[in-house]
Amino acid sequence: MRDIFFDLSVRSVRLNFLRSLLASIGIIIGVVAISTMGMLGTNMQLSVQSQLSSNVNTVILTSDVVKVSTTGNASAENGIDVSELNDIKSSAGQNQIIPIHDSGTQFTVGSTNGRGSIYGLAPSDIPKFLTIDQGSNIQGGNDALVGATIANNFNMGVGSSIKIGQNCATIVRPVVRVAGILAARGIASDNVNTDNAIIVSDQWYTDHFGYLNVYNQVNVILQDVSTINQTEANIDKKVNRNTDVIRISDASSRLSTITSTLGTITTFIMAIGGISLVVAAVSIFNVMMMSVKERVQEIGILLSIGTEKGEVRRMFLYETLILGLIGAIMGGIMSFIIGYSVVQAMIGSTAYFFLPQSLIYIPYGMIIGVIVCVVSGLYPAWMASNMDPIDALRNE
Repeated sequence: MRDIFFDLSVRSVRLNFLRSLLASIGIIIGVVAISTMGMLGTNMQLSVQSQLSSNVNTVILTSDVVKVSTTGNASAENGIDVSELNDIKSSAGQNQIIPIHDSGTQFTVGSTNGRGSIYGLAPSDIPKFLTIDQGSNIQGGNDALVGATIANNFNMGVGSSIKIGQNCATIVRPVVRVAGILAARGIASDNVNTDNAIIVSDQWYTDHFGYLNVYNQVNVILQDVSTINQTEANIDKKVNRNTDVIRISDASSRLSTITSTLGTITTFIMAIGGISLVVAAVSIFNVMMMSVKERVQEIGILLSIGTEKGEVRRMFLYETLILGLIGAIMGGIMSFIIGYSVVQAMIGSTAYFFLPQSLIYIPYGMIIGVIVCVVSGLYPAWMASNMDPIDALRNE
């Protein structure tokens, strides 16, 4: 059985189609904003998780204190020294130990200047956790490896030369030769971000940067990831026996922190996008108030022939529901198209776009849009249902 009050609502929307469509645009914008930001944030989280999860078997050790010299001044050589490194090796069992030198540096390729990280590693340690995409490993001397991003940006290949240090006419800068180009790593949970970096041998690094036998970081690569807690406890007991001198973290804790931060940022951005729904709510409210004013005599006739107040309220709520559904459906379709484009542009990959945890934001946005629309019509519907039928019929 057809609902005559629904038919009256459809008629009102049809007679004021342009006004109704303009009111729905706010809902469309709100749905698109919430859905797109939600999908972008989720794809960012999934992408980062994928990149970081490849190093979940790595324990990261960094200095937790500032070493003070006998003069009372803070030493420039803050890091993990040989004594602490030996303690780490003795407490880490058969797991692989990777001592790492790390610094920022300026460099020049041809006539182009750049800036990035420079890592000093033992050549034998490099294949243990890094993948060489082109060329070969460092053989010593002035050989170097470069990350995928830096190689692409500076058009470098195997055999290219790089001058290390600040470009200055009065200083003779050391030159390294590119022996190989590393595969892209993205954001690495082991804190070795090589995409925009130059990797040299540890001997070359200490010859030119100093810090002999002092390391910025030591990574422990576990043979069995299930022993991570026990390994961390052993290292902490051995190295931090008197006071905390090294900070111990692992990929899983870093992953949890990063994904939690991304989730918070995503929620915040979605809340900003939701402001557009507040604007839409005001627009819907205004449209419904106009609809009530224009249909005062119609409301008076309905009430005078015995129509219940609830039925009058329902008639106007149907109208807001129709406006909400129009906006939500159009917003959902546009969210899929715009969201795909935004994810592709911002992340560079849509590998996770079609997963349920990504696409779920489209129905979420649509439902929120419909709810906002209906809530905006509650007061106008209540006002219409509580009109005095005699006063309404007198209205001209």
